[in-house]
This record gives sequence, structure tokens and C-alpha cells, in this order.
Amino acid sequence: MRVTVRLFARLRDITGASEIGRDVAPGATIGSIWRGLVAEFPDLAGYERSISSAVNTDYARMDHPVDDGDEVAFLPPVSGG
Repeated sequence: MRVTVRLFARLRDITGASEIGRDVAPGATIGSIWRGLVAEFPDLAGYERSISSAVNTDYARMDHPVDDGDEVAFLPPVSGG
């Protein structure tokens, strides 16, 4: 299965890309995709407890399964005024 991973703010800075294509196994979850990214980009690990995730623009938990063609987004906490 193929999914598109979208990364925002500091996560984009760490990976050097706002969008990454990934081949994932059937039964993959948001969490398994995140762990694969952390394996490739270890500096992401510090964000695991604070990021939000979404599938196809709907917020979802890390145990949410993904399907072929889905867009998975990871969003770090944002502050501002």
C-alpha cells in the first residue's frame, strides 16, 4: 500500500520535506508509520508525545489503521499569539 505523509512546522524542518511517500504493509497504523519515520529521522522522537495526527484531514489516534492512498499528517504543537 502507498500512503502520503505530510509533515508540518518543526517536523518538516527535521525531515527536510513537507510531503513523503511511503510504502506500508497492509494493516499499518498511523503509529507504525510514525515509528518508521523516527527510525529514519531520530530527531523526531522527541515529538511523539505531543504531536497530533490525522488521516485524510480527520484527526485520528496512533492506532488508527490506514488504507492505500490515504494521506497521513503529523502536526506538532503550535504556539503563537
